Amino acid sequence: MEVVDQLINLSGIGADRVKLRWVSAAEGQLFANLVKELSEVMRAMGPFDVEQYKLPLAALAGALNSPRLRWLMGMERQLVEHENVYHFKVDEVNYKQLLKVATEEEYQKALILEVLKEGPLSVREISGKSGLPVYTVSILLSEVEKAGQVDLHGYEGKTPKFVSLAA
Repeated sequence: MEVVDQLINLSGIGADRVKLRWVSAAEGQLFANLVKELSEVMRAMGPFDVEQYKLPLAALAGALNSPRLRWLMGMERQLVEHENVYHFKVDEVNYKQLLKVATEEEYQKALILEVLKEGPLSVREISGKSGLPVYTVSILLSEVEKAGQVDLHGYEGKTPKFVSLAA
């Protein structure tokens, strides 16, 4: 849920729209109170415009499906409580920081890949459509290109244009 909260905040949706609470079947009143509380928060926030968040939602889903994030989330207990293959135990604070950085990078990469579904775009055009800084797009575009997810389509004058290789 920490990763989902971070992604929802990165996307601009806001973590207040998603809550996870554990309630047993014997705690009916507690469940009713939690539903009432969440309903009041939702009412105050107003309706959720799916169309407005179409790009961020797609990038959020892409980030959650990234092998890097899935591996990190799946290995947390092993890395923090036990040890990795090199017999090294990872400090929980360091792990959380690594996961936070990885989550942001994977969201940004997914955002770039979603924007590129529109067709060939330059770094500056990707930046404009994604809201990411030009430098960030340039760095991450290089990473997704090395991963075989993006390719150079050609040039418009001296400006390189990139395309997504995703099906």
